[in-house]
Amino acid sequence: MIKKLLKGAKGYEKQSILTVVLVLCETALEVLLPIFMSNILNTMQLFGTGRPLTQGLTYLNFDSFQLVSLQIGQYITKDILLHTVLTYGILMVVSSAFSLTFGAVAGKMCAIAGSGFSKNIRGRIFAKVQEFSFANVDKFSTASLVTRSTTDVNHAQQSFMMIIRTVIRAPAMLAFSIVMAFVNQPDMAWVFCFAVPLLGLIMFFLSTKVHPLFKAMLKKYDKMNASVQENLVAIRVVKAFVREDYEQDKYLQATEDVRKAQHRAEKLMIAMNPLTSCVMYGTMIALLIVGGADIVVGNIQSGTLTAMMSYSTQILSSVMMICFIAVQLVMSRASIDRIFEVLEEQPTIQGAQNDYVVENGDIQFVNVDFSYSNNPDNLTLEDINLHIKSGQTVGIIGGTGDGKSSLVQLIPRFYDTLNGQLLVGGRDVKDYSLYNLREGVSMVLQKNVLFSGSIRQNLLWGNPDATQEEIEAACKAACAHEFITASPDGYETDLGQGGVNVSGGQKQRLCIARALLKKPKIMILDDSTSAVDTATDAQIRAGLKQLDDSMTVIIIAQRISSVEDCDQIVVLDDGKISAVGTHEQLLQTSSIYQEVYKSQQKGAQGGEQ
Repeated sequence: MIKKLLKGAKGYEKQSILTVVLVLCETALEVLLPIFMSNILNTMQLFGTGRPLTQGLTYLNFDSFQLVSLQIGQYITKDILLHTVLTYGILMVVSSAFSLTFGAVAGKMCAIAGSGFSKNIRGRIFAKVQEFSFANVDKFSTASLVTRSTTDVNHAQQSFMMIIRTVIRAPAMLAFSIVMAFVNQPDMAWVFCFAVPLLGLIMFFLSTKVHPLFKAMLKKYDKMNASVQENLVAIRVVKAFVREDYEQDKYLQATEDVRKAQHRAEKLMIAMNPLTSCVMYGTMIALLIVGGADIVVGNIQSGTLTAMMSYSTQILSSVMMICFIAVQLVMSRASIDRIFEVLEEQPTIQGAQNDYVVENGDIQFVNVDFSYSNNPDNLTLEDINLHIKSGQTVGIIGGTGDGKSSLVQLIPRFYDTLNGQLLVGGRDVKDYSLYNLREGVSMVLQKNVLFSGSIRQNLLWGNPDATQEEIEAACKAACAHEFITASPDGYETDLGQGGVNVSGGQKQRLCIARALLKKPKIMILDDSTSAVDTATDAQIRAGLKQLDDSMTVIIIAQRISSVEDCDQIVVLDDGKISAVGTHEQLLQTSSIYQEVYKSQQKGAQGGEQ
């Protein structure tokens, strides 16, 4: 897990390494402070009691600026006391100042590295999602991908910052303090040999129990985010059906599930504090008992006991911090696993590594089967054999769920066939790079999507280098130029988020114009004129051919009037091709087409009456 995290620091290695080095320097200086304080207190006690030194002492003589070493058995004079207090007092001030400086700079470097880490990870997730096929996105769900890019990345960032700073500091403090404790007073330091392993066992137990609980909690987060996303996307439907109370209750239930999951996980974490506190205070009591007895018999001075108590605090605080880090990393591990599930996911569709481009709009389906679940027993499309010649206009009709959209989404390889072969421009679609294949195909989906910004900015998605003349020509073909120029700001009119400032029909026409600007070999309209009247629909179809009569056009429609002028019409029934022919031929040979035509004719006559 740590190895995976560190990969995210690319470009911020300098700050990460500096953080580690500075934290080690800060910790080393902090560990020296109890020794300096011990020397001051021991010297003052010996001077006050008139007893000789029981261990060596070195100080700086400020009169001659020379180091003076005193041997065991020497007595402390007033001058020695003064110089000793000044020497170690200055060392304490200097060490504290440098330790504070190192700590502050380490904090700054850590913050820079942490923010860079989150930027890198979010960038990698976003770039990876752009490579995903529709099947990959379906696997994770949109709400889950949003959670992984936000909440999970925040958790991972905290873990990364903890690793380069706290994870280094706590073990370093533990190691340095134990060494200094044994150097200072080995007869008392054995107490730590019981406390440290005991705290380690507590840490291990909690870490194994907490991880699955936090993993379950994050799944609840996904469900909660899905509720928010669904509600915001469908807010007009919610209000139209006056279902605000229902949606609120549903969201509150999702938040309650998150709360319960958090509570279950937090209960174990809360148990850590009293357990570690008991071990910490028990260790201090043991040190006071052992140290107090040594002071009474004259084996040590009070300064030595004070230093050991300081080291005790440092050691046990370090172990407690390690426990806390372990729990935090376990909490973050679930988030990190979820992030790397996305980063390590292999796109189900990989383009070929060559420079083939789509030279014409010829399309051929040869014995094609397709299933969203890749299950041959649950086919969406079965045994599709269809040849669409370049330049033809082809209509596709069928009932809901008959596979119309599934069929055309195979052409730009949004999904791959389960069996059979699909040829575009005389080549298997799998022989093209995804970029070149999709550059040759424009597709206007059932759900028309526009982005925040002006009309011009949205149209330039089709061709960033399009001239004003090309933009206007595409808009005229899509019957959009007239309403655009009628707007106060023309092509600079702001569409708002998702194109909320235009009607459904206007949105459809803008999406068609955007697709035309690509100058594709194949144009697919997936029920993309459903929101316009029949007259405008006819104008759009005529405009497409006037703009480029060599372009293959595939029109999925519910209205017979939208496809009756097509070169050929494909009738789908339950994922199979029921009939292929012109409008006149199908009226003679296809019962399904006849039924649809008659029902729509009756509906039209009823509307006129």
